[in-house]
Amino acid sequence: MLVCSCNFITVKDIEETIVSLLDEDCWQLIVPAKVYHAMEKRGRCCGCFPQVVDIIIRTTEAYHNGRHSTQAEIFDFMARLKQFHEENRRADLERRQKSHRAA
Repeated sequence: MLVCSCNFITVKDIEETIVSLLDEDCWQLIVPAKVYHAMEKRGRCCGCFPQVVDIIIRTTEAYHNGRHSTQAEIFDFMARLKQFHEENRRADLERRQKSHRAA
């Protein structure tokens, strides 16, 4: 089934890309932009992104159901996710506010 008509990307293409990303690091945070980057494509209208998110969730759940995870792996993932959140929060705070723009 065609998911992205702008780039002619099918569900199978997206699922294969997600599985290859999970094979590299099964606990990484996968978002549509990362999937498109791995396929060397770019979101044009981005209307397909909500459907891509659903495919990411479904494929990731299926991937992890076939794999037995330990508590240590889950804890490591949560720590990495928290670190990612803190780094992005700092970047948001460093940005200038709209009220301070010259134009």
